[in-house]
Amino acid sequence: MRRSARRGRCARLGDAAIAAVTVVALGCGVWLLGGGAGAHAPPQPAAAEGRPDAGVERPTAPALAPSPPTRIRIPAIRVDAPLMGLALTRSGSLDVPPARNKNLAGWYESGTMPGEPGTAIVAGHVDNAEGPAVFYNLGALRRDARIEVDRKDGSVAVFAVDAVEVYAAHDFPDEKVYGAASRPELRVITCGGPYSKATGYQGNVVVFAHLTDSR
Repeated sequence: MRRSARRGRCARLGDAAIAAVTVVALGCGVWLLGGGAGAHAPPQPAAAEGRPDAGVERPTAPALAPSPPTRIRIPAIRVDAPLMGLALTRSGSLDVPPARNKNLAGWYESGTMPGEPGTAIVAGHVDNAEGPAVFYNLGALRRDARIEVDRKDGSVAVFAVDAVEVYAAHDFPDEKVYGAASRPELRVITCGGPYSKATGYQGNVVVFAHLTDSR
């Protein structure tokens, strides 16, 4: 993906299927360059929303049969967006949705499908040149918030948020975020952390969630 000099650079993201560490440029920070981070910075996760102690797992709904996702809804932050499939670029990084479409997210289509066992990955922009984008308010999510994913077979996978965290690019916990899971889990990722006009966002906001229902 070509990056202009005006675009910020996001932190490290990984390929969950092959556990490879990659770098993704989500085009974050474009809007902030015009107005300054102080006035427009998106919300960042509160410490209280961090991941609970390891080994503490809440009830999980039965896994669903594989079916590609088509839409994601997060009512608490007014997200209702279509999902497009994302592949890897020639450099091995995860591709991203077109920055010009602010209400579009993507999922890693060579990995786990949301609702089946494993760790499914959804990513999207925090902003674009016009202003806030689909995951601008992702850092404001609270534990137990609901995430709904529409699937091609007509079913809806319902996830509950376990934690919302922010990680610096130089200290991104790949295994924690992308590691294999025996139950159906979901990660929703966008840019976050400290912001610099020279480099854009210096980290990522990551939402951890697990399947709790389906319909």
